[in-house]
Amino acid sequence: MILLIILGVGGCKPSATPGELITVDVSASYPQKELILQDFMDVEYIPLESNDEFVTQGHVLAVGNQYIIVKNWHNDGDIFVFDRKTGKGVRKINKKGQGDGEYTFINGVALDEENQELFVNCTPAKKICVYDLSGNFKRSFAHTEGTEYYNIFSYDKEHLIRYDASMSYKDGKKREDRGYHAIISKQDGSVVRDLYIPFEVIKAPAAKMGEGLAVTSIRTIIPNQDYWLLVETSSDTVYSYVAQEDRLAPFLVKTPSIDPEVLLTLGTLTGRYYFIQTIKKEFDFETGRGFPKTDLMYDRQEKTLFSIVVFNGDFVQQQKVDMYSNPINHTIAAFQTVAANQLVEAYENDGLKGPLKEIAVGLDEDSNPVLLLMKYKK
Repeated sequence: MILLIILGVGGCKPSATPGELITVDVSASYPQKELILQDFMDVEYIPLESNDEFVTQGHVLAVGNQYIIVKNWHNDGDIFVFDRKTGKGVRKINKKGQGDGEYTFINGVALDEENQELFVNCTPAKKICVYDLSGNFKRSFAHTEGTEYYNIFSYDKEHLIRYDASMSYKDGKKREDRGYHAIISKQDGSVVRDLYIPFEVIKAPAAKMGEGLAVTSIRTIIPNQDYWLLVETSSDTVYSYVAQEDRLAPFLVKTPSIDPEVLLTLGTLTGRYYFIQTIKKEFDFETGRGFPKTDLMYDRQEKTLFSIVVFNGDFVQQQKVDMYSNPINHTIAAFQTVAANQLVEAYENDGLKGPLKEIAVGLDEDSNPVLLLMKYKK
């Protein structure tokens, strides 16, 4: 796999699609369907340990085989390392600052357990800082000139895969002759593979009024079991990237849309269900609200699109599950955090069952959140 990347530094053009190509009509209405998460995913709960040192709001950044990486929602610089199996706190890292080995903001983290390294993406400073898992600084490298990284994932032992979100400020302009998705070196950040998705004009996930700019978050890189899915809002096609074969292929196509433009991204994918989300490119600057989203699901067995709601079967009362926001890696499809006070209240009202009920016994309202992992069924 590495050899293919090193030998193919030139542009990578999409090839023909293997198998079915799904078309999503973003202006259509689809029948409603409800699913129970446990019917199609294996579910694991991990209560994150709470003590005087480990108090976190539970913004999970990465989950590996050994560790869980978490930060707070506010910008205090804390990075919490929890044990993946037990949820016990291992250590807290904080390198917030203006120096070479420090970050001013944590926009994302890629966890590399094979090399025992943590890659912290700091978009304001346009750099990635690399630490060992004890928090010792090892090196840093800048974002490629003219770029601004958004999503980063560990791609293999020697590379990251990243997305350049600088186009958010270039809506309506002609694209640059390069890929906005790319595979980069973990050592110095150099681009070793442009993943070129064809389009002509930039359609950014943003709205502008005068000097005001509102940008919505869209997942542009989705790890699936055997490949990567690459979302580019400027294109009507989502592509799959099969690393072992070093090729891009069309995976999903949306119908064109205008006034308002409707963008599309993907969430969790299973053997049967593909979770798809559409986002209207409209924003009300007076109310501060906008970019309305619609949750869809393609059922490969029925070959039909649905408007979808997924519920967690361990709640007696219906509790929705987010299938879109948090893809993780090639073995764990996605995650969600459940607030301790919500679990305590549900437990006191006989609103829990199964393993979640057992976990709630040991919680109080000030406990750290419980991590829900959604794993592919074996």
